[in-house]
Amino acid sequence: MRKVDKPWGYELIWAETDHYLGKILVINSGMRLSKQYHKLKEETVYVLEGTLLNYLNNDNVEKYAVGQVLHINPGQVHRFGALENRYVKLIEVSTNYLDDVIRLEDDFNR
Repeated sequence: MRKVDKPWGYELIWAETDHYLGKILVINSGMRLSKQYHKLKEETVYVLEGTLLNYLNNDNVEKYAVGQVLHINPGQVHRFGALENRYVKLIEVSTNYLDDVIRLEDDFNR
């Protein structure tokens, strides 16, 4: 397993092939990832702990509880985050396009 520290928490990559990638994401309390989309990457997430927030393109927020699943298609704008008082842990399985990230907004100026 490989740990990748991120400004919002970290990822644990537990499976990596030429065709797919499996990782566990931990998003710290009150943090969120970039508002982004992917040209090719397709991903499915499963919430393990906490509440996953998904900020949509129009800034509405969807909430996903433990045991819920969210699928992201190529071109779909999304931004994952955690509540102010609780981290969120999720499993993500995706196609293996690690560099396929088009950031629209980012709290960390990346």
